[in-house]
Amino acid sequence: MDMSLAVKETKELQQEVRKLLKQRNAVMLAHNYQRDEIQEIADLGGDSLALAQQAADTESDTILFCGVHFMAESAAILAPKKTVLLPRLEAGCPMADMITADKLRQRKKEIGSDVPIVTYVNSSAEVKAESDICCTSANALAVVNSLPQDKVFFTPDMNLAKYIQRHTDKKVDYWKGFCPTHHLLTANTIMEMKQQHHNAKVVAHPECQPEVLDIADHITSTSGMYKYCKSEAAQKFIIATEDGILYRLRKENPEKHFYIATVEMICPNMKVTTLEDVYDALVDIKHVITVPDKIREKAKRALDRMLAVPRDQ
Repeated sequence: MDMSLAVKETKELQQEVRKLLKQRNAVMLAHNYQRDEIQEIADLGGDSLALAQQAADTESDTILFCGVHFMAESAAILAPKKTVLLPRLEAGCPMADMITADKLRQRKKEIGSDVPIVTYVNSSAEVKAESDICCTSANALAVVNSLPQDKVFFTPDMNLAKYIQRHTDKKVDYWKGFCPTHHLLTANTIMEMKQQHHNAKVVAHPECQPEVLDIADHITSTSGMYKYCKSEAAQKFIIATEDGILYRLRKENPEKHFYIATVEMICPNMKVTTLEDVYDALVDIKHVITVPDKIREKAKRALDRMLAVPRDQ
């Protein structure tokens, strides 16, 4: 297809999506890792929990969540009276799938009730419901330090758990889950990129392996990456997270240069959603995500406890 024709068709479909959003009184959310053409027309962009929180506060009747399944669930947990749509039902999260509520219940029996369960928001509603408190990559350390116990059990991301362990006096045991996209990145790859791009700052997500974090100039969540790269005087950055983040980084910092740590850092689940899927979901009001009240109430309790933790802790 001719590129100019493809661009025209994309623009026209984007316009149709925006019309449908208005007709449906819907708000469109796009995670930082979504395709550029989806992020471009979203009402809100950001990380999963921040988006769910913002959507819950809007007056829209419908939330169209361009992300993966657990993110749409979070929106349904926080906004149970709204209709939550996920454009592609099979858009899942391998890390979230590495633990189940049944497996967590079994582990809780083994470790005892005195050890609190801290669960990353990258998890199913059922797992959240079995947890004492949730956390994001941005506030994980603050959440762990807010607990009175000197030992915690962290699920499901072992790399984030290891990062927390470096910065707290508490004992952090963990479930052996991981994000395949972040986990594949090695220190050797980063070093090769540093040789190609002299003076570039390495910015890494804490879901990366410890060997990568060891040589990073800055470790932070996706929202933290936007802030750091905007305020940092450096002109070149090697970004160690999913490549969808480049869209907004380049848009907000046109004078700076951003290089993804490796072209392999693409999450197939995040990229499975297309603009056509978004359009179809709005036309047919399909893939409605709901969470049973019994699970929703318990999961929300874990999220609410996290939100009560002071930001500067």
